[in-house]
Amino acid sequence: MSMRALCLPLLALLLSTGANAPLRAQATAANGSQSPASSAEQQPATVTGIVYLDRNGNGRRDRTEPGLAGVKVSNGRDVVASDAQGRYVLSNDARMTVFVIKPAGYAAPTGANGLPRFWEQIFPKGSPALKYGGIPAGPVPASLDFGLLPAPRPARDAALKMLVFGDPQPKSRTDVDYYDRDIVAPLVGRHDAKLGLSVGDIVSDDLSLYPDMNRVTAKLGVPWLHVAGNHDLDFDAATDEDSLLSFRNVYGPDSYAWEEPQASFIVLDDVVYRPGQKPAYVGGLREEQFEFLRGYLATLPKERRVVIAAHIPFFDPVPGVESFRRADRERLFTLLREHTQVLLISAHTHNQRHYRHGAADGWHGAQPLHEYNVGATCGAFWSGTKDAQGIPDTTMSDGTPNGYAWLTIAADGRYALRYRVARAKDDPAIGLHAPKVLRQGAYPAYGVYANVYMGDTDTRVEYRVDGGEWKPMRRVLQPDPRLLVENIADDAADALRGYDRSPEADISTHLWRGALPTDLAMGEHRVEVRALDRWQGEQRAATTYRLDEAQP
Repeated sequence: MSMRALCLPLLALLLSTGANAPLRAQATAANGSQSPASSAEQQPATVTGIVYLDRNGNGRRDRTEPGLAGVKVSNGRDVVASDAQGRYVLSNDARMTVFVIKPAGYAAPTGANGLPRFWEQIFPKGSPALKYGGIPAGPVPASLDFGLLPAPRPARDAALKMLVFGDPQPKSRTDVDYYDRDIVAPLVGRHDAKLGLSVGDIVSDDLSLYPDMNRVTAKLGVPWLHVAGNHDLDFDAATDEDSLLSFRNVYGPDSYAWEEPQASFIVLDDVVYRPGQKPAYVGGLREEQFEFLRGYLATLPKERRVVIAAHIPFFDPVPGVESFRRADRERLFTLLREHTQVLLISAHTHNQRHYRHGAADGWHGAQPLHEYNVGATCGAFWSGTKDAQGIPDTTMSDGTPNGYAWLTIAADGRYALRYRVARAKDDPAIGLHAPKVLRQGAYPAYGVYANVYMGDTDTRVEYRVDGGEWKPMRRVLQPDPRLLVENIADDAADALRGYDRSPEADISTHLWRGALPTDLAMGEHRVEVRALDRWQGEQRAATTYRLDEAQP
């Protein structure tokens, strides 16, 4: 069905303005004045408005500013396209967030919090009372208009560079300061990203920290998209439907789409809140999200790059434990099956991993479906000993240092991923652990371990000693010894080494081992490791060990 046909029958509701609402959709009557509905009890069955080109960026439609045709607008369920005059019509359920799907070639206005403002709330009676505010009451305007700004047209072969942050998750303003100094400040004025994405757990249960986090993130100066996580919930909400009202009041829709020339991005809330149950949430999707996906995906060419971002992984990190509802995953994969360029991005685990979905997961596409489970910017919840700058080490339980990812998408949809360790000057891709000294002639039972942060099951990892022949390393599923050393140091200490100690080392999916020779001359020996990264090419790291003579 064409978007023009979709526009006529579908109706949807818009949400009233939430916190930080400088980009307000304008409620304009024919003469340009605001004309809200008279009362919550007399709400119209539909909400209508115009998508227009806000040439002067003043946030309201002036008489000379044209409507934009073919722009998609949604209430999180229905997807309609604006007509030749820019007008759209959606159904009004009086408790929904309406948003424009920013099309490629345009920019969304920026709100007072420095984040893109492409949505409006319509809650004429307001939301249930919640600890962190929920969504306040507001009238339904007679015409809910969305202005888009002109954007420079990129070169035909231009690539999109974007920053991807997993789980910032501060539990206090002290942690917000760590996020600022460890992640954001080193990037300010030194990056060339055009878009940013935080993949859930924007905070750690304390939603009053949103303004502080937004102030910091906005320093990066690019449009920033937010995914809802399990620590972004209103835990005093009575239902899953109401569990993200405070999040939505700040960030807008919990499920939406955003378009750039190189790709379409779909953000999904995949945290299903279950008040009073254990566990209190599970990964999954709601029925209206499937309706939104069905309607939106139908508008996209099958060969266009689609990036789906959600907090909880679509795979089950612990085999046999269903953390994402299998039936929902299979429905999602069925909708995506005919799309030839799909990338999944998730977070939540505070580990880093690549996962390839196949038939066992319900994916039946021509090629395995790649999911990148990005490491957390907060690492292991801002834990561990502090460095000279007073920032915790916060290495994750799989041995990955905290940091962030770069995602680059070419004009033809091909993509490349790169992980950047926070504040690391030499941009390490591999962490090494080896014994400092071994006995010359001892049985070669001790090894060098290489944690290849972006390693996959088919990554080729090799090592050599003293410039000799390169030999393959063996992938092992065990904890990273570097973190085990920290665990032992924490156990042995007679006083706290930090506010929170480092996490217990867990099995890493990207760890390799090579046995160290002991039949060499006494003294120091250099160990080099190289890994072939599918996107960055050869990556290297080096360390040393020493052979000493000993008598029984």
